[in-house]
Amino acid sequence: MKIVMVGSGYVGLVSGACLAEIGHDVTCVDIDKDKISKLQDGIPPIYEPGLDKLIQQNQLHGRLFFSSDLKQSLNQAEVAFIAVGTPPGESGEADLKYVEAVATEIGQSMTADLLVMVKSTVPVGSCQKVEDIITQELSKRKSTHQATVASNPEFLKEGTAIGDFMQPDRIVVGLKGKHGEKEVQNLYRPFTLDDPGKLLIVERKSSEMIKYTANAMLATRISFMNDLSGLCEKLGVDISQVRRGIGADPRIGKKFLYAGPGFGGSCFPKDVRALLKTSEACGHQLRILEGVMEVNERQKKAVARKIKDHFGDLHGRRLAIWGLSFKPGTDDTREAPALSIIRDLTGWGAEVVAHDPQATESFKKEIGELAGLSYVDRAYDALKGADGLVLLTEWREYRWPNWQMVRNLLKGHNLFDLRNQYEAETLKEAGFHYECVGRPDSRTDSLLTL
Repeated sequence: MKIVMVGSGYVGLVSGACLAEIGHDVTCVDIDKDKISKLQDGIPPIYEPGLDKLIQQNQLHGRLFFSSDLKQSLNQAEVAFIAVGTPPGESGEADLKYVEAVATEIGQSMTADLLVMVKSTVPVGSCQKVEDIITQELSKRKSTHQATVASNPEFLKEGTAIGDFMQPDRIVVGLKGKHGEKEVQNLYRPFTLDDPGKLLIVERKSSEMIKYTANAMLATRISFMNDLSGLCEKLGVDISQVRRGIGADPRIGKKFLYAGPGFGGSCFPKDVRALLKTSEACGHQLRILEGVMEVNERQKKAVARKIKDHFGDLHGRRLAIWGLSFKPGTDDTREAPALSIIRDLTGWGAEVVAHDPQATESFKKEIGELAGLSYVDRAYDALKGADGLVLLTEWREYRWPNWQMVRNLLKGHNLFDLRNQYEAETLKEAGFHYECVGRPDSRTDSLLTL
């Protein structure tokens, strides 16, 4: 099928490359000409494991193209995906200006009947708006072509996005009636040969709601565990052992039950806020989700306060930070806990030296100039002369450090493990003061270990 992917950000680029990989003819379109120029040279603007090779391979085989000209790209296209951003507005609601602009141009430019798949995360009812805009533009042209608008939310996890797309646990498509069902089945048939039940065709509004509900549920699990972690610290209980106990219950499962510094990224915070704005507009209060966001902000402050409370006064203190991205495997720093935590630490007078394997440049853009913050290219360089080490993102290269080297480089042997990656007893025996999240620290007599 001839496919146009409008938007070459994280979702559009991964989706376009994967659709090309299974044989479709895909053109990724973006208004950022510099981005398109780099993509034409096989250079992706984001870090996602394996994406660069996937792009280059499909360019080589003539299945993947990049352009800044949507009108030309739409010529005789069968499917157009809308995968542009829906940034939060001033009050937290999803801003649809980019989606609506693309819908307008599609209506002005399509030259054949077209299946329009809205992959951007949009509030309930947005696909109807897209349909209305395209229909109006076609009417202005007195065109007889028809556009079938479908909702097709993405469920990609940054760091494992290619695998998620190529081997999906489900593909959700929302249609208005049955129109377009055959085209959708043909589009996704290569992904459902082993299990046609993976393709879930539902009503269009339900599909839009599924995306928000999924992210809200996952965010709720994280905040639930973070909320409990504070109680566990007061009771001398190990939240990691609690997680193992409840995660073994198949009704609960093991995923998204890790206590830490709070959730971030481009999806969870934005989507929960947008859902809250939708509920507010409908006069319905989502009290649980209000609590989810409150707990998340409180958790970021609580783990930063944990560091300050240990030292008392942070003026003249130097702290090493390992990890800036909101999760490992990505350079995405949008709403990363590191932003809030580092702002607090430097605001209290600390000097912060940070390292991240992939996200340093994006973090610099996100946080801007900040007095007291500097960066290093190698993880161990951040430790030199520091009063303590703070683990913020659990990248693989941080999982098994040379503790003797860490101890020799640090001036103060303090370790704040905000991802619960390390074994407390081992670090205590090595002479470290060790603190984590929701588990007894090295000052606790009845130290619990994993």
